[in-house]
Amino acid sequence: MSLWVVMLAAGVMTFVIRLSFIGTAGRFDASPWFARALRFVPAAALSALVWPDLVVIDGALALAQPRLVAGLVAAGVAWRSRNILLTIGCGMLSLWLMQWLQVFM
Repeated sequence: MSLWVVMLAAGVMTFVIRLSFIGTAGRFDASPWFARALRFVPAAALSALVWPDLVVIDGALALAQPRLVAGLVAAGVAWRSRNILLTIGCGMLSLWLMQWLQVFM
């Protein structure tokens, strides 16, 4: 029962936090520096989610691995093409190629 209470409380808290931003939209003017800083939040959140999967294996830093190379290839393709399908395709192809090459080394 306590697990359900914790889950419900976490859900309510998440809802209230998100509602606070939506409910106050348009009611106050954010300072220019704050508005500029908010533009970087999505990129920072995505980086915080993706980066550890690219450089950490079993809790240890591992820079020589196929996932990091594939991630860098995908980042380069995304930067040059701005095409999400091409980015995913090139990233996956490079990951498979690096894993295949790793088998033979």
